[in-house]
Amino acid sequence: MKSKTILTFLRLSLMLFLQFMMFAVWWVPLAAYLTNIGVEGAQKALILSSMAIGCLASPLVGTIADRFLSSERVLMITNVLTAVLLFFAARQTDPTWLFFILLLAMIVYMPSWGLTSAIAMAHAPSEQFPRIRVFGSIGWVVSGIFSVLAIKVFGVKFDGTNIPLYCGAGIALVAAVLNFTLPSTPSNKSKEPLSVIDVLGLRSLSMLKEKDFAVFIGISFLAMIPFALYWSYLSQFLQDVGFKYITVTMNWGQFAEMFFLILVPIMLKRFGVRTTMILGLVALLVRYIAFYAGDMNGIPGLYFVAILVHGIIYGFFFVGGQVYIHKKVPEELNAQAQGFIFLVTFGLGLLVGNFINGELIQAFSTTVGDKTIVDWTGIWGVTSICTVFVLILFVLFFKDKVLTVKETN
Repeated sequence: MKSKTILTFLRLSLMLFLQFMMFAVWWVPLAAYLTNIGVEGAQKALILSSMAIGCLASPLVGTIADRFLSSERVLMITNVLTAVLLFFAARQTDPTWLFFILLLAMIVYMPSWGLTSAIAMAHAPSEQFPRIRVFGSIGWVVSGIFSVLAIKVFGVKFDGTNIPLYCGAGIALVAAVLNFTLPSTPSNKSKEPLSVIDVLGLRSLSMLKEKDFAVFIGISFLAMIPFALYWSYLSQFLQDVGFKYITVTMNWGQFAEMFFLILVPIMLKRFGVRTTMILGLVALLVRYIAFYAGDMNGIPGLYFVAILVHGIIYGFFFVGGQVYIHKKVPEELNAQAQGFIFLVTFGLGLLVGNFINGELIQAFSTTVGDKTIVDWTGIWGVTSICTVFVLILFVLFFKDKVLTVKETN
């Protein structure tokens, strides 16, 4: 039995490793690539929002996994489609077509984040999920190796080109094959008639009648607006300030995330979900203060502080939030609810955040001749203020004590 448990852990870990690796390898340098092919302004914000729009399909795919097909089969199908679409995206430079293809790719890929979480927590205690999820961070870090190999070994420019999209397609295909080895996670096959709410994947909305759950959802949405500046536009900032290895530099955040995710179960057990998530938002504030101080005073070392706290932000706030949802919702809505939180955060929140931050960058940009100069110091300052606002709201209004020390013993 013990060997079977270890094998299951390894299969779930490999699932998350490949699922995040296939995305990170091309998403991290995407903003720099768009700049290099002349895509700016609203067009860039729209393409960078393809991920967010794709998240809108997460609850629907979760419903399919909850009601009709086994989750691992749904995951395999989404990965095959992702591989095909990323291949065609790599061959396209027209902004309109690139947006359309990446939008389709994200519609089939983004639901996999909630789906893989549901699969993992179906075969392991939810409190131990961060120890499996850490392999997603490892996959994210390993994706940066492609850029180093391309530059150092093959002498090929990687960041800011279409090569990462080809890499993503290849990894997605490998992941689809390996999805056949995952433990069976069958659908619930409910005999109740399927309603419009089920088709849209929104039955988990019923949980919003609980005050603390509604506050959690609302604050998670608001937190994504400042978070989006880092998530979608940091490669542009790093390129502007002269960084050569953009993917590797950003992947230091995921490297730190590996260690902080291991701490998440300990934090949840010792302090509960509320305190753990508050610390995640404090780290978000530290990030933007570090970017502001580093840019204002010309101290690049502070940029690495801002990047390294990513592990605390994502692990304590977002992964902690996933565990919170697993504890709060009925078992039959688990896959759908995990999809719903990604809809709210990396869907609606990131979508709104991308356009707000796109406008913020435009407002702090000036054109000198044929060159655009961005006042990043001002941008980091505004974002720091917004993060303070989100942190205060969460501390004042979220009081849920779920996942206390007693409950996790």
